Amino acid sequence: MRLSLQPSLDASDYRFTHALRTRFAETDAMGIIHHGAYPAYLEEARSAMLRDAGFPYEVVRSGPEGVDFAVLELYVRHRKPLRFDDEVGIHVLVDCLTRTTFQVGYLLEVGGVPRATAVTVHGAVDPAGRPSRMPAFLAGLAGAR
Repeated sequence: MRLSLQPSLDASDYRFTHALRTRFAETDAMGIIHHGAYPAYLEEARSAMLRDAGFPYEVVRSGPEGVDFAVLELYVRHRKPLRFDDEVGIHVLVDCLTRTTFQVGYLLEVGGVPRATAVTVHGAVDPAGRPSRMPAFLAGLAGAR
């Protein structure tokens, strides 16, 4: 297991925040957001963070280095349920950078109340799926504010 990042419950520890609103189609029979929706939320926030930093993911993938960030591991700790129409702040932090992997920590909150924390572990791969070196720009995104 590569996952070692412990996401903070303090929003000020994160470098980027992305807001999204939950959709009715993501609810389960109990009226809460299904756990299967969380990976897409994390991906949306991660992509928004890259775009905001000037490195849109589609450019990173198709650029001269042609690097993909494959998800190697995903961990979500649910604290309180998300419900339909919640406006969720997803705080994002890149950390634990190595030559070929990095981890992203997330804090999902509604109205300042933590609802979940999560970590994704990513490996840099070339277009053929072979391990690749991490792009240099990622080091500038790593660490707390």
